[in-house]
Amino acid sequence: MRIADEVDVCWTNSKLFAGLDDTALKKVFEAAHVRHFAPKVNITRRGHRPDHLFLMRRGRARSYILSESGSEIVLLWAVPGTVLGLVSLLPNPPTYMANATTVTECEFLEWDHRTIRILADAYPQLTENSFRLALHYLGRYMKRHASIMTESAESRLAQTLLQLASEAGQVKPSGIAIDITNEQLSSLADISFFTAARILSKWERDRKLCKERGRVTLLAPESLMAA
Repeated sequence: MRIADEVDVCWTNSKLFAGLDDTALKKVFEAAHVRHFAPKVNITRRGHRPDHLFLMRRGRARSYILSESGSEIVLLWAVPGTVLGLVSLLPNPPTYMANATTVTECEFLEWDHRTIRILADAYPQLTENSFRLALHYLGRYMKRHASIMTESAESRLAQTLLQLASEAGQVKPSGIAIDITNEQLSSLADISFFTAARILSKWERDRKLCKERGRVTLLAPESLMAA
């Protein structure tokens, strides 16, 4: 398989490769391996050695941590173009800080630690981009934390759904479909499962969305903007 012929979407969506010229991109992607994961398979595990960098090409995955009580706190909903294992770009990286598990069947481009370090030395833009990407994630988490203190549960859930629709939604004749469970959605919105279920049921009665097992379809996304 010629990787370079099939990664245009990854180049476009991933901030990690911004500013690299065609020659550099060709070298980077020629060094990658294609790896497939079945649903519900661990990609990274918190506390384990970060020996690979992953770029999602197809599928969905979630990055999360577990609370002391064992509750899952979803940090990121990974979509094509998402990079996992950024810490592997460091010469002596600390262990993975979060778990990442596939939600659907997934395909990734994968670089082992030695290979990505050689590429980072050859193309310093990779290291700069990884730092910018880490700051981007930090900014998202800061905004998310602030919203817990300043916005209502309905507003947080609406914003989460709209963001997911933009990043991971599938346009269907009936609306924008998002493959996610109520539990995962409530965790991303930082509200309880019962609160999320109550709000979703209300919006379903108002015909703003439609719920199915493992899927939410937004029938009128614009109606959530005022939530």
